[in-house]
Amino acid sequence: MTVTTGLSLAALHRLAPQNRPAVRPGDVRPGILHLGLGAFHRAHQAVYTETAVAASGGEWGIVGVAPRSRDVLDKLRAQDRLYSVLTVGGDGGDHARAVGILSGLGHAAGDPYGVLAAIADPGIRIVSLTVTEKAYRLGPDGRLLLDDELRAQLTGAAPPVSVPALLARGLLARTAPLTVLCCDNLQGNGPRIQGMVAQALEVAGASLPDGVDFPATMVDRIVPATSADHLRRAAAALGAADRAPVVAEPFHQWVIEDRFPGGRPDWGAAGAILTTDVAPWETLKLRALNSVHSACAYLGALAGREMIASVLELPGMDGLLRRFLAEDIAPSVTPPPGVTVLDYGETVLERFANRELGHRTHQVAMDGTQKLPHRLLGTIADRRRAGAVPAWAALVLAGWMRFVRGYADDGSALPLDDPLAGRIRAIVRAAPDTPEGLVDALLGLSEVFPAGFADDASLRAELIRWSGELARHGAARTIAAAGR
Repeated sequence: MTVTTGLSLAALHRLAPQNRPAVRPGDVRPGILHLGLGAFHRAHQAVYTETAVAASGGEWGIVGVAPRSRDVLDKLRAQDRLYSVLTVGGDGGDHARAVGILSGLGHAAGDPYGVLAAIADPGIRIVSLTVTEKAYRLGPDGRLLLDDELRAQLTGAAPPVSVPALLARGLLARTAPLTVLCCDNLQGNGPRIQGMVAQALEVAGASLPDGVDFPATMVDRIVPATSADHLRRAAAALGAADRAPVVAEPFHQWVIEDRFPGGRPDWGAAGAILTTDVAPWETLKLRALNSVHSACAYLGALAGREMIASVLELPGMDGLLRRFLAEDIAPSVTPPPGVTVLDYGETVLERFANRELGHRTHQVAMDGTQKLPHRLLGTIADRRRAGAVPAWAALVLAGWMRFVRGYADDGSALPLDDPLAGRIRAIVRAAPDTPEGLVDALLGLSEVFPAGFADDASLRAELIRWSGELARHGAARTIAAAGR
């Protein structure tokens, strides 16, 4: 079916009731400014907020600010700030719904002072962010990476186009309470962003004002890149052609530390979990979801699998991941009340098997040196402190070590997209081409591995054993044997 009607306010009456937005653009005054107008925010926090407003009311429209690119911004403006979410998988059908919670749009690179004015507006009571880790300009030690350009932005000598400068100078212009709500996948994201803002304000000659809070959050929904096929399917499911749809799995979760001096939407009515402690949820996700994702990425890429869903089809992979969850992850995690690690893990495996999501192993494998300390190394350290040798976690780590050599078991090239790529390549080239040489060389990356890892004879032996298995038999046969 060819859909010719474009998505717009004028076209909403033509949509089926279940496809119409719960809130129309302009019907709700703005109360949230969100930095980062990408797909994840539009499929996650924006949907939660629209559902909350529809259920419980409140002036919580979202001003969506694109940090740099105007592409999505211009498409949304042409559609009266409307877009749709295409939910794929689950029951096997496509479901689309328009979203209308965007009450304004902004462009940080093109109009930074307009964004500052919006942050300073007392009607804005929450500034939320999904800008990825790099935009916060934090080093490995959590300190702000200051250069002349950022210093000029913070002191007013240059336009405030960066995230630290927008937040710091926006706070200086405010007189009303504000919540800064980081929704990026950073461990302890609330305290980390509070520290970043405090450092930025110090450079500007100020300190954190009263009435500003930085709650921690945990967000979860798989949102793949939108393809040409998705554009077609979104139009067919919605009943209107959308130039800016986002695609998402049925599952979504949002855990929020409930500290909002200026108030908040009734996100609980939309299914969010409001709590006093996000840490157990965060640890559960990092270890029982993100580390399983990494296991699929590194071992699957070695075995020549392009898609995460196809990795789960490898003989033995299902059994291997269940052993990883039960024997290494579950003993190292204290889950939130009412949740078990194994039940959560079953949900994870079901989600990863959704072929509609199009998650590529190479995409998940990116930035391994940034991800592994949070996803995997904590599990290994906890199991070693308990006197156990975590066999399955060691296999995953050995998989990463084989992956960074740069080629799969069939000899095809594997990309190394990592901040430490240059150092890793040099280390691997200089090391003896043996399991022992590879393990010892990479354990010497002090930015990634605690010093105790290289000195732990039992862990080293397990890593060498798995590295040898992968070298001799390849990932597919190693997985098949391990998952029996």
